[in-house]
Amino acid sequence: MNKAELIEALSTHYEGNKAEAARALNAVVQTITYQTASGEKVSITGFGVFEKVHRSARMVRNPRTGERKRAKATAVPRFRAGSDLKAFVSGAKKVPKASAKKAAAKTATTATAVKKTAAPAKRVAKAAPAKTAATKKAAVKAPAKKAAPAKKAPAKKTAAKKTAKR
Repeated sequence: MNKAELIEALSTHYEGNKAEAARALNAVVQTITYQTASGEKVSITGFGVFEKVHRSARMVRNPRTGERKRAKATAVPRFRAGSDLKAFVSGAKKVPKASAKKAAAKTATTATAVKKTAAPAKRVAKAAPAKTAATKKAAVKAPAKKAAPAKKAPAKKTAAKKTAKR
């Protein structure tokens, strides 16, 4: 779920008003960000705690070259999940069916709308003849990209066979 989808889900609590839901979400995120940056601990009961943590200077290694460098001391944000959030994620508590159905329905309608808008664009691209050399080259390259994953699939099987032999 991205920010737009979250605003859409929150709008049900604001009688469908997405502008109010967006303002509310932005206010919460901005308040948490500013308070955490200033060194305050923001604790939301059941959800979690946002806090600023000091990270001391240390030696780090570039994985590509193996070169070791010194990293400066810095401050980083940290989030610790609360008990209710942990319980819902682990399955110890069940998500209410009403909100789960609404979320599923919104996702289904969004996916349907995306499919409807994407389908005509594909038809137009297939119906248009390739007139220039650049479009002909693009048409030739497209099938090559589709064939590449088929070559990778047998390699995975041989790796599985090698591990099975050991």
